[in-house]
Amino acid sequence: MANKTDRRRWGTVRKLPSGRYQARYPGPDGRLRPAPETWERKRDAERYLTLAEAEMVRGEWIDPEQVAITVRDYAERWIEERPNLRPRTLQLYRWTLAKHVVPYLGDVTIGKVTTPMIRRWRVQLASDGVSSGMVAKAYRLLRAVFWTAVREDELLRKNPCRIPGADQEHAGERPHLTLDQVLALRDRFAPRYQMLVLTAAMASLRFGEVTALQRRDIDVSAGTIRVERQFLEVTGQGLVTGPVKKSAAGPRTVAVPREFIALLVEHIATYVKGEESEALLFTTPYGRPIRRGGFQKLTGWKQRVEAAGHKGLHFHDLRHTGNMLAASSGATVKDLMARMGHESMAAAMIYLHVNKEADRRIADHLGAAMRTALTPKPDVSTVETGEGGEAPIGAA
Repeated sequence: MANKTDRRRWGTVRKLPSGRYQARYPGPDGRLRPAPETWERKRDAERYLTLAEAEMVRGEWIDPEQVAITVRDYAERWIEERPNLRPRTLQLYRWTLAKHVVPYLGDVTIGKVTTPMIRRWRVQLASDGVSSGMVAKAYRLLRAVFWTAVREDELLRKNPCRIPGADQEHAGERPHLTLDQVLALRDRFAPRYQMLVLTAAMASLRFGEVTALQRRDIDVSAGTIRVERQFLEVTGQGLVTGPVKKSAAGPRTVAVPREFIALLVEHIATYVKGEESEALLFTTPYGRPIRRGGFQKLTGWKQRVEAAGHKGLHFHDLRHTGNMLAASSGATVKDLMARMGHESMAAAMIYLHVNKEADRRIADHLGAAMRTALTPKPDVSTVETGEGGEAPIGAA
């Protein structure tokens, strides 16, 4: 039995042998295109044609063939087309896509992804035991992918990732130490690694930044540390050196206390062999770079921080500690952003001379606190009596 075709003013509707109705219409190029789906009722097919014609009139029509690409393929292409991402960021994006997006949405074409579908995906991730922080990261990645499909490639009219608050992480406040606690923690480590701990805190450095510091980065006369590179662990490549780059921020110079510089000079004289300007400040006993994966075995970090009474303290919390100590000097947000190497540093560079002066005030403030912390404290377990003897504190 031949298919029955109903010719309209624009487009056609025909009944298929299956009994369902198919809509076809000419695109802007004149080529006849079938609708991406069929309908049980004829009026539903006709309604589709009416909407498609209106979209063409408004200039909003999108070729169904262009949005037939799957989420997996489009997202993988999206990642590949961003060569300026740091290696570690690329690695994280690929892992997140493969682990938390592809198993759930990978085979769905981008044109069929809806907000309810995104909502169910998030619920499923949580049901499968994925942490709230990781769910937020996966959502942000997928949202960025779809924004490219909307704004740059013009494949979609709207982004299906439109769930209020889904991009937010609600992690608890990380711990931070006082300067006295930092110095006490430093003393629990082997001498070779004591300045590694102190430098991360006093200069607010990330692990990859502090372990990549070289002799040439230290300006003794100015009392500054230049931060312009970092070590990155990249799957398949191992340890690689990359530039310091956090959004708009880049290399930075951090002022540190004069008292700290004196300790760092002593460390360099003891543990940095040779006179090469590129010599690393912090290495293993064999002179090799310190890797994140071997840090625990090398230093006994977990056991030492627990012994100091700071169970659960991460190395990155030393940077958080440095930021808190700097903030206590009365520095402005812009001053802190510049010191920390955050995104808003680029805008704050307009006031570069102000930032340098503020950074020096931060260093002087830390230096004063450091002098107090390093000054030997008297034994206050006993006090002298007026008769030359000693009595416990609190004695009458």
